[in-house]
Amino acid sequence: MTRVAGLGLVLLAVVTAIAGPWLIAVDPSALDLSMRLEPPTAGHPLGFDELGRDVLARLVMGARISLFVGLTVVGVSATVGTTIGAVAGYAGGVVDEVTGRVMDILLAFPGILLAIAIVAVLGPSLTNVVLALVIIGWVTYARLVRGLVLKVKELEYVQAARAIGAPGRRVLIRHVVPAVLSSVTVQATLGMAGAIIAEASLSFLGLGVQPPTPSWGTMLDAGRSHLFEAPHLTIFPGLAIALLVLGFTFAGDALRDRLDPRLSGWSG
Repeated sequence: MTRVAGLGLVLLAVVTAIAGPWLIAVDPSALDLSMRLEPPTAGHPLGFDELGRDVLARLVMGARISLFVGLTVVGVSATVGTTIGAVAGYAGGVVDEVTGRVMDILLAFPGILLAIAIVAVLGPSLTNVVLALVIIGWVTYARLVRGLVLKVKELEYVQAARAIGAPGRRVLIRHVVPAVLSSVTVQATLGMAGAIIAEASLSFLGLGVQPPTPSWGTMLDAGRSHLFEAPHLTIFPGLAIALLVLGFTFAGDALRDRLDPRLSGWSG
């Protein structure tokens, strides 16, 4: 049941982000101060914000930002981390040692604090948020892939390929990396949830997407000043973040159960 719910929430968010602006014929940046802080109505089911902008329209556009950041951060982090982790694990020696020390340095700092420091130095913008999250995000994939490669390269079929003289690059690309991609896929799905929360956190602190571009984090930040007189300003963005993160978490768990032979009852 949770698998279906997770996939349903993710698909709903994707469809909303893609088709929402055409289905909701309201400009998310249009101001109408006469409707300032108005509660939900039949024509505007999520109400208006502190500047008289339609909350539903801004929530839909915010979904695009969250999914864009999540997909970009996860895609780049997974690619970079998988490459570095695979090379370090397969090559060993000095390469593995240097890579391990770099990862240890990055892991010594709390991820969100390091991201805040990077964005604070570079300046608040969507590009810098993505860059900061990639800098701290690739380490997770590199550590995962390195550990898996250390095991896979000792398997018989890999040793056989090396014994017949196959080049190291060919063995790594054709035999080792494909064996770890299922675990990377699961980690990437779960990583989407973390990237969405991180983007919302940075935007909430004023270090992410800048107004008037709608972001769920900036919507939460703006709504906290009107928490008691207009609670819908924080309730709906908060629910959107929670549901999307929950959806990717459930989807990641479903993928792990499906792809991990130890959890699916498969025995080789």
